[in-house]
Amino acid sequence: MPSPFRIGSVHYLNAVPLTYGLGEGVLLLPPSQLASEMHAGRLDAALLSITEALFHPDHEILGSVGIVSRGPVYSVGLAHRQPLDQIREIHLDTASCTSVNLLRVLLDARGLRPKLIPLDSYAHAPQLDNVLLIGNPAIDFRRAQPSTAPTHAWLDFGEAWQQQEQLPFTFAAWVLRRGAPLELRQRLLQSAQAGRDALPSIVAARTEYDLAFRTAYLGGHIQYDLDEAARDGIHRFAQHLARVTGRPVYPPRFV
Repeated sequence: MPSPFRIGSVHYLNAVPLTYGLGEGVLLLPPSQLASEMHAGRLDAALLSITEALFHPDHEILGSVGIVSRGPVYSVGLAHRQPLDQIREIHLDTASCTSVNLLRVLLDARGLRPKLIPLDSYAHAPQLDNVLLIGNPAIDFRRAQPSTAPTHAWLDFGEAWQQQEQLPFTFAAWVLRRGAPLELRQRLLQSAQAGRDALPSIVAARTEYDLAFRTAYLGGHIQYDLDEAARDGIHRFAQHLARVTGRPVYPPRFV
C-alpha cells in the first residue's frame, strides 16, 4: 500500500539504515536539492541537512535519530594540499548544505576566511588544491588516494568539531513541517529502528565499497542515536551558525 506521505532522503550510503523500513517511493536527491523540495512544501518529511532545519522556523526535528558523528566521520571533510593557514580558496561540493557552514565555523575558530568557490565537477576534485567533499564522493576521493603518499591531507569535520566543542555533530536528521501528524513521526521512527536492528544485514548486503569499509563506516563513523549530547551539539552549532552566516537562526524544535 503506497505511503500517504511524501518523504525525501539522499543517495548516500550513510542514509540507508534510516530509510530501511520505508520501502519504495522515497524521493532521493542531493542534500541541497532535497532542501529546496522541503522548503517549497512538496515534501512532508526529509532526511535533511541540519542547517536547513535551523534556518527555517516552520520545521521540526525528529529528536531521537539522525546521522551523527562522535569523532571522525570519514565522509565529510576538506581535502587540502596547502596548510590550513595558507589556504586562500576552497572549492565546495555543491550538494552540501550543512558542511559548508560547518567549514565556516571550523575556519572561523582559527581566524581563517578563505574564498569559497562552487565545485564544477567531481572529476576535477583531485586536481584542485583544496576541496570540500561530502558523502559517497568524499569516500571515493579518499579511497583513491595513494596510501603511502597521499596527494591531499584530510581535515575530517566530525573529528575537528569534536575536538573544538567536545560534542557530537549531527549532519542530518528527519525534518518535518510543523504540526506533522503523529503517524508520520511513528513511521519514520519505526523505519529507523528497523534499519538499526538490521544493520549487520545491511552491511552484508550492500554492494558499495568492501565489507570491511562498510562495517567500519555504518554504525562506526556514522551513528544514528540523536541523544542528549547530540542535541546539545545542535544547539551549539546553531549559536556558531548565526555568527558566521549573519542569517536568522531558529532554536531547534525537537519532536
